[in-house]
Amino acid sequence: MMKKKKDGFQGQKAIVLPRDIIDKYCVGNPLISAAYITDIGYYPRAKFHYRIRPQGIDQHILVYSHEGSGWAEIGDRKYTIHPGNFFIAPAGQYHRYAADAKDPWSIYWIHCKGPAVDAFIKTYFEKIDSFCGTLRFDDGRITLFDQMCKTLERGYGYDNLNYSNMILPHFLASFLFDEGLNEASRDNPQDLVALSISYMQKNMDKMLSVDALADQVNISASHYSFLFKKNTGFPPIEYFNHLKIQKACQYLQFTEMRVKEIANKVGIEDPYYFSRLFTKIMSMSPKDYRNKFTYQEEAMGIK
Repeated sequence: MMKKKKDGFQGQKAIVLPRDIIDKYCVGNPLISAAYITDIGYYPRAKFHYRIRPQGIDQHILVYSHEGSGWAEIGDRKYTIHPGNFFIAPAGQYHRYAADAKDPWSIYWIHCKGPAVDAFIKTYFEKIDSFCGTLRFDDGRITLFDQMCKTLERGYGYDNLNYSNMILPHFLASFLFDEGLNEASRDNPQDLVALSISYMQKNMDKMLSVDALADQVNISASHYSFLFKKNTGFPPIEYFNHLKIQKACQYLQFTEMRVKEIANKVGIEDPYYFSRLFTKIMSMSPKDYRNKFTYQEEAMGIK
């Protein structure tokens, strides 16, 4: 039997986009509807990591291992995964996979959807007749992945969603063609909105007013609110709440902290208000969100 992981993996990262954000800003968006991210993350030395989905899910999954070992079953095929290997679990396809018990893998993983992703999966399988492949290590590929993650960690503003998802086809192309990659541009540290978002990220445990946020960039509250919404598509406090709930999702998935403790961690003293806010943004309660991942982490036998 497999031991259940309790506290996640040291240094792990996981971002699960709210489904109403995906439906509203990705599905019908002509810039990114062909290929968009639904979940993304990184698990280092993921001991006891195990997933089984008998009917698959409605997203395609790509898992890339850069160290350690594991295995994957996709349909009726089984693959041994070593550093430099990756595998694809197509949407709707039975799959299960796990880290090696003695030498657990470190993996970059992404769930994505869209007709361009469908075409990528089909093209790759037709090219090598396998859902598993091998890549030479390339810093550029990891840079692309980090940019998608870091951009989404800054919230679900219009520019962030478009930028991160427009990187996705480039990232997928690196698996299909394994070519050299160009380093993408960095954030402009002088941008007032970027500075404000960084301040939000560093003060997730506080309840900040629009006035307090505006003071940090030395402009009036009215002008700050105008610039922030113009650049992100969201009012500042709504955006800040998205960041708080994103962080709360990680606490729920990777720790055993109580909901009240998590609410305090993200600067919300009233746990009932926190639960209402969480449910509004994620379309499920904190308890249901945690149970969703607990079910996947139940102890199961591994061959």
